[in-house]
Amino acid sequence: MNATNTSRFVRLQVELVLEISDAQELTDAALAHVTEDAHAADVERTHAEAAVREDVAEALAHLVDPFDLISEVPGVELAQASWSSERIDYNPDAVEWDLDEDDEEGPA
Repeated sequence: MNATNTSRFVRLQVELVLEISDAQELTDAALAHVTEDAHAADVERTHAEAAVREDVAEALAHLVDPFDLISEVPGVELAQASWSSERIDYNPDAVEWDLDEDDEEGPA
């Protein structure tokens, strides 16, 4: 496939597992972020504050912005982004958490 037949768009998939070491600090930071959002309507802000207080995964989702990941990368522009977070059971020694499993397949 030559350059004229390839898409200019690339899907970058990133999976992170984060350990919450201080839930209150995370929640407080997310609440501050929600409060500072000048574009949110009052009803949206109230809903976001309740969600952040209820679940650290929601708090994290309010603080992580995919644009921040690529804003300093030259020659790219974010076309679309979506993200979510959820609480999980995590065992770093379990096979399903082997992040290098795709590397064993060889070059694509």
